[in-house]
Amino acid sequence: MSDGLYWFAVYTKPRWEKKVFALLKQKGIIAYCPLTKVRKKWSDRFKVIEEPLFKSYVFVKVSPEHMTNVRMVDGIVNFVYWLGKPAKIAERDIDKIKRFLEDNSGYVVQWQPAEGEQVIITGGAFMDQEAVVLAGGKKVSEVLLVSLGFKLVAYVDNIKLLRKDES
Repeated sequence: MSDGLYWFAVYTKPRWEKKVFALLKQKGIIAYCPLTKVRKKWSDRFKVIEEPLFKSYVFVKVSPEHMTNVRMVDGIVNFVYWLGKPAKIAERDIDKIKRFLEDNSGYVVQWQPAEGEQVIITGGAFMDQEAVVLAGGKKVSEVLLVSLGFKLVAYVDNIKLLRKDES
């Protein structure tokens, strides 16, 4: 790169993505927090809100010399490392994320559980139970509950599933 700036991913405190993005912008640091529209259920209605596409991650474009300034921003835990070094992200990959979100503007981008993924059930009879996805569908997933002491397969609405690493 001719300007000496590279894209890196920083890991944030849970649910701090938007705050960290705002703090980085205030400090004049180039940052990107991809947001997507998500349909959430309140007790009395459904509402579409904007949520970070990647939970606990924000992208920054800085020179290696300015990485310490980024680490000092409130809410940032650290850079994401790969093979012992902060992982550089190609500009084209950031552009792909931006294009994907622009192409899907007006649509709700929804997470679908993947086979083998560990999840936590957030509602219903098995609330707060850990499970492993056996088969992920568009609306309902087949999950294996192992924490009950026996093998139990349940079909759970995807809006009641949360990735285990997000809890």
